[in-house]
Amino acid sequence: MSMEILDELLTGVERPEDLLGDSGLLKELKIRLMERMLGGELTAHLGYEEGKAAPPGQLNRRNGSTTKVLKGQDWTCNGFVPVAYLVMPLLLRKREG
Repeated sequence: MSMEILDELLTGVERPEDLLGDSGLLKELKIRLMERMLGGELTAHLGYEEGKAAPPGQLNRRNGSTTKVLKGQDWTCNGFVPVAYLVMPLLLRKREG
């Protein structure tokens, strides 16, 4: 990551809480990175970009997102998770049985 990007991210960070607090930069960065990662995985899975039409014959569709609590080893945060990620585990369990 370039120093310019780091400088831009740290603009306005004046106290430790601005970086590490409940509404600090690190928490916001984790949320945004998780949302971006999940969106990218969904694009790869479905085969089309968000905002674009689904390919002909594609039965799976983007159907919005919902707020979900995301938990990591040392953090918890609310983020927007594509609805397909909430449905997929249910579908897999049905097919296994």
